[in-house]
Order: sequence, then structure tokens, then C-alpha cells
Amino acid sequence: MYKINHNKETNTLEVQNSDNSVLGKIYLNQGGSLQELTIGGEAVIQDLSPLDYTDSFASSILFPFANRIKDGVYSFNNKKFQLEKNQAEEQNALHGFVHNKIFKVIVKETLGNTAKITLAYNEVHKTTGFPYTYFIQVTYIFQDKTLSVKVTVKNTDSKAFPFTIGWHPYFVSDNLSKSTLEFDCDKKLILGDRNITKGVEEVKNKVALNIENKQLDDCWILNSDKVLFKTPKYQLNFSSSVKDNFLQAYTPPMLNTIAIEPTTGVSDSFNNKIGLQALQPNKEYKITWKININNIQRY
Repeated sequence: MYKINHNKETNTLEVQNSDNSVLGKIYLNQGGSLQELTIGGEAVIQDLSPLDYTDSFASSILFPFANRIKDGVYSFNNKKFQLEKNQAEEQNALHGFVHNKIFKVIVKETLGNTAKITLAYNEVHKTTGFPYTYFIQVTYIFQDKTLSVKVTVKNTDSKAFPFTIGWHPYFVSDNLSKSTLEFDCDKKLILGDRNITKGVEEVKNKVALNIENKQLDDCWILNSDKVLFKTPKYQLNFSSSVKDNFLQAYTPPMLNTIAIEPTTGVSDSFNNKIGLQALQPNKEYKITWKININNIQRY
């Protein structure tokens, strides 16, 4: 059985099952982000302190753009727009607008071996850089060895708008240098100054990336939605409900931690159009990311 507790003082939701093999902590004031997660008895997402959330974007939903937009400038339907450059060092717009919004709880539900939480944010204010309104809903479904993250976006404006979407979780390994990422792709993004996409290069079809001591901030165009993260203690299987998927991997300045980010677009997608989509008025876009854990038997 599961229980869900709403800590009103910190405005967080805490989820756990009866044997504590599943634990989750969601910060409503930080874009409804999942900041801590234990599934299958393994701690896979942990507090990144002393890294600040405003720098890490830990587990945030990235919308209406994942990654960067160069100089915060883009054109859509023959109009030019200027976004706030919220990344001072690179002078780019980074990771969209909902990561710091306050989400409201719509549903808290427990049933047998499942806990379900649905959160929502309604954007009614238009900005000069993104003059559109939208409604975004995030549903977390916890089970003994599985987490599903379902996101629905509705265009509540009278005009179509451009978008990509992503999720920015950081995972922990007891030894990242002995961990690997495995996925199917034949194209990798070439990143230039300020981590802006400047091209695409061919890579081998099946990639088994030994993380070792690599400093990663890389993106691949996937042929499949399946990604496998292997650590000495556990394996995580990632999947996505949509056809076109990209994988961003980033190693922060923190030991044995890696961001594994499923996205539907790449850096500067509002300009290079890689993965870019347009959502029409009153239409919805839906995506589900799922992770499943396999514990490694130790003898």
C-alpha cells in the first residue's frame, strides 16, 4: 500500500509504499519536479545539494523548449522574438518557463500497488518573447519498480506556438566511472560555442557509452525510444511514448551523478527546427516517459 503526504510548510508531496522500497519527493514550488526517488529499493534520484536548483534544473519539465536558444532570439511565422536570457554565462535562453512555476495538486490517489499524483499549471500571462497561453499537466505514477511521467500540454491561445519538451532528471550511481549508457542511434549533434547545435555527425548504430571519467554535455538523435543506464548496483530502462526522441547526457560538478534527459528537440531547435513542432489553438500534445528498474543480484 502507498501513502501520499502533502507538507504544506514546504509545499512538497512525499510518496512512499509500506516497505519503503518506493519513495518520492515532489517540489510543487519548483515546477512540480521530482527531486528524490527510490524505486525497487534503490535510490536513483537524490537531493543535489549543494548544487542549486536554479543552476541544475534537477528533474524539471522543460517546456516550451528543452535546452538552449542562442541569444534567446528566434523567428516563428515570420515574426522575430526575444526571450529572456536566463543563462548569464552563455547568454542563452535555457530550459523554458515552467521549471520555477508553482504547480497545483489536481489528483492524489492510491490503489493497491500504485500511487498517482496529477499536478497542473495554467499560464495566462503572455510575454514578449513567447506571447501565448497554455495549460500543462504532469502525472506521476509510482509502482514498485516503475515510474511513469505523463505530460499533457494544451494550447489555450488563439494562435499556434512552437515547442519542444523534455525532462531533466539526475541519476546517481555508486560508481559512475563503471556505469554505461546504451541506446540505438546513428547521429550525434555537433555542439559549438555556448553549447549551440551547429551540425550533425554520423556515429555507429548501436552505442554503448562507457562513462568512465568523461565530462558529458552531449546529445544524440535516437532511432528508438529505448535507453539503458547500467550501474554496478542497478539498471534503468527508459522509454518514451512518442516516435521522435533525442537523448541529452550531462555530468554535473558532482561525484557519481549524471543527467539523462529525454527530449523532443535539441539546442536552438527554435531556429534549426530539429525536433520543432507547432501546437495549434485548443489542441493537446501528450507524452509519457517511463523508467523501470532491474536490481542486479549480488552474491
